[in-house]
This record gives sequence, structure tokens and C-alpha cells, in this order.
Amino acid sequence: MSHYSTIIVGGGQAGLSASHYLQAHDIDHLVLEKHQLTHTWRQQRWDAFSLVTPNWQCALPGHAYDGDDPHGFMVREEIIAYLDDFIRKVDAPVQEGVSVERLTPRAEGGFLLSTTAGEFSADQVIVASGGYHTPIIPRLAERLPANIQQLHSEQYRNPQGLPEGAVLVVGSGQSGAQIAEDLHLAGRRVFLAVGDAPRCARFYRGKDVVDWLAEMGYYDIGVDRHPLREGVRDNTNHYVTGRDGGRDIDLRRFALEGMQLYGRLQGLDGTLLQFSENLDSSLLAADAVYNRINASIDTFILEQNIEAPAGNPYAPLWAPAQERPTLDLASAGITSVIWCIGFTPDFTWVDAPVFNGRGYPAHERGVSGQAGLYFLGLPWLYTWGSGRFSGVARDAEHLVQHLVQRRAASAAGSAPRTLHSA
Repeated sequence: MSHYSTIIVGGGQAGLSASHYLQAHDIDHLVLEKHQLTHTWRQQRWDAFSLVTPNWQCALPGHAYDGDDPHGFMVREEIIAYLDDFIRKVDAPVQEGVSVERLTPRAEGGFLLSTTAGEFSADQVIVASGGYHTPIIPRLAERLPANIQQLHSEQYRNPQGLPEGAVLVVGSGQSGAQIAEDLHLAGRRVFLAVGDAPRCARFYRGKDVVDWLAEMGYYDIGVDRHPLREGVRDNTNHYVTGRDGGRDIDLRRFALEGMQLYGRLQGLDGTLLQFSENLDSSLLAADAVYNRINASIDTFILEQNIEAPAGNPYAPLWAPAQERPTLDLASAGITSVIWCIGFTPDFTWVDAPVFNGRGYPAHERGVSGQAGLYFLGLPWLYTWGSGRFSGVARDAEHLVQHLVQRRAASAAGSAPRTLHSA
């Protein structure tokens, strides 16, 4: 059995960021990656995917964006190239194609990891596998006609990969709204089941909204200071896009252009889909968030005496004349359904008493209640950017510093263990 001071589970940007800081402290470690590095970006993003945050926010440790378009939005291939450069810089000790099947605390301290490549032990473990593991597909999907192709958002690539005919997109979060737009721009007939995702402006009063929020300090607010506290982790991401230089996503405009909007998908009776009659309220709620964010920017501009172009509240371009509670798949010509309703976390392989009633790890800035067990790369681990290129470095540095202090305290109380080299 190979022993390491620290094992990192997951070789995404979070795991590699942890490796960067562990190397800076000369701590032997190993990164175990289930697939290949950058697997998610290579295999689970559609062709037209782009960042929704400007390039300047890409600030992985020792690898800040240094291109010529800091206020642009990298597309999929550029993101992969950015990450490939980071991988070369970090040069982490990685074993790819290794899945961790069980992580168990040892009675004598440390952890045992049972993997597809055998058993490992470690004094500390950093779980950096993210929080988006199992695609959510409702049981209703089992009853859809067999001739309808079904995909989850992680499987969608482009409109040409779908059979001819109309497409039903279920969910209007970031993925759902952007995939619906991708299909709409390609001239496909799109039906969109709208959820409760909020929206925000791309640009307002002369700047990207992200730039304004950064100046306002929003991205430095920790979950311990956020008005919602840990409840913010349950929030759905705002829909907006970086496509073609960045723009708003306005579902009302899509409706004016022919996209068919419905409320939340509720059921299926034969070929008849059933929807909640909440489309109008969902659109109003999304617009209210949009205007509330812009109003906070207005207040900041006024308080700081900043010269900026005038701004106005968003006024709806379209409203549903009436709610439509049903849709017949056959008569609508729907041949594809894309499920864009997110993922659930799966930490069932972690055999440690650190999870809440929903199976989510309880932690403070990634430090769990099990000595030596850490989590990294989760949404809102500490700040809005924790699961993104913009904030994972801060989290990784903090977590590794805690790990270093724990090692020092342990060494002061006992003789150091002999470790195999990574």
C-alpha cells in the first residue's frame, strides 16, 4: 500500500490548485483523477459553449489570464487551452483513470482509500471532485415515447446532432437558457419549460455587470457574511451569456421571435405534457432580480460619485396572453428533449460522519469536522467564485495553510512518519 501525506481526489481546477500550494510547501501528495484532466471541459460542454464571466476573472494560482481580451469570454477550445497551460505549469503528480470507490478514516489516524488501482493511505485527503456528479433526469422521462431522443445538458453538443423536428428544453438556468438560444439561433423550433432561475444584465451603465459587482466587493463576500448565510448555496445561477462578446438572455425576446414558453414541467399523460401555470410569475421574478441587481449598481454609482451613462429599469418586451397548461408531443412535432435541470452531489463513497441530511458535506471554508478531511471546489464553498476560475485559488491557499498548520501541530506531538515519495 502506498502512503502519501496528502491525497487529492479530483484533478480539475480545484485539485490542481491544491497541488500548486502543496508543492509550494514541499508536501508530498498524489492527485487521483477518475477520467483524464479537463475531462468535463472536453466531454461535457456543447460546441458553442463560452464562459459567462469575463476572461479577467480567470485567476488560477500562478496562472492569471494574460491574453489580449480581458473583457471577452473564452469559448470552449480557448478554455481547454488555458487549462492545458495550467496543467503544464503545475505539473502535479497525477494518476488518471483512477476512481476512488471508498474513503474511510483509519482508527490509528489518516485515511484508507480503496480505488480501481488498489489501496492507498494518506494522512490528509482533499476531496476536490466538485459538487455536480449525477445528472438529474426525472422519472417522467421513462414514460416518454421511445422515438423521442433524450439528452441531459452534459450530453448536448450542437443542433445538428439532434433529429429533425422540434426540441423541448426543460429548465431555464444557465445551461437551459443557453442551449435553448443555441437551438433557436440555428432555426430549430424550440419549446422551453421555464423554471425559477433568475437573470441578470450582461452590460449596464457602460460596463459589464461583473465589473461593477467586483468593484462593489460582491465577490469577496464570504458565506459567513452573506445575508442568506449557507442558504446561498441553494441559489440557482443567473442566466446570461458570453456568446458573441456577451449579451443578455431575454426569454421574452425569444418568445417574440417564435420560441414557445411554458411553465414548469409537472407531468405526462400519454403524449400530453402537463405544466404549472406559473410562466408569467417566473418571468416577473427573473426580471425583478435583474432590476434589483441594476438598482444596487445605481446606488453604488451615486454613492461613489462615478460618472457613468444613464440606466433604466428593464421593461418587459412580451408577456404571455394566457398560461398554457398542456402540450401534445405528437402534434407539436417534438422529436428531442434536453433535460437542463442540474445535477445532484454524490459523496456516498466518503465513509465519514461529515454530511448533512441532504448528503452535502458540512464544513467551514472546506475544513470538515473529520480531522484531516477537506473539501474544495464546491459552489459557494466560501465565496461566489469558489467553484469557478475566479475564486478557487483563494480557497485552495486557505485550505492548504490549514493543512500545513495541522501537520506542524501533529509533528510537535509525535515523531514524523516515513513517507513514500510521490
